[in-house]
Amino acid sequence: MADLSYISNLPPANQALFQAKIQKKLTFEEIAKAIGRSETYLATAFYGNMPLDDEELGKLCEVLDLDLGVLQSISPAVNFMPSRAQTMEMPPRDPTIYRLYEVVLVYGYAFKSLIAEKFGDGIMSAICFSSKVEKEVDADGTWVKITLRGKFLPYIKY
Repeated sequence: MADLSYISNLPPANQALFQAKIQKKLTFEEIAKAIGRSETYLATAFYGNMPLDDEELGKLCEVLDLDLGVLQSISPAVNFMPSRAQTMEMPPRDPTIYRLYEVVLVYGYAFKSLIAEKFGDGIMSAICFSSKVEKEVDADGTWVKITLRGKFLPYIKY
């Protein structure tokens, strides 16, 4: 189930996407398979942080039984230029999002040092990037497994 508390902060077209998703009782995974994207990318697009091209938006409207023209008329920029993370409160108050923030606060410098040791002086891209969320169950309980995969970008000398 999507976090519905944040939806009211989204542009009208994104709100319409969530309403249709909820009415159709579809998961991000089911919709993503139908349009040919990962569930993480699709969920990020629903929150207005990634664009969908015309073809993807058309497929999305088919899956959700939405009229593309109506969707574009209520938010003309729905598939144009996302405004990434503009309304994110810092530090985040949502417990799940705060825990991810906490991971960066606690492990960030360790990750940075390990990246430097293994790759050299550079960064992990969040632009040339992919991610997925998986569920793991073992004798110790149920686990969330988040994979972050960013291209290594070395700093250049000039």
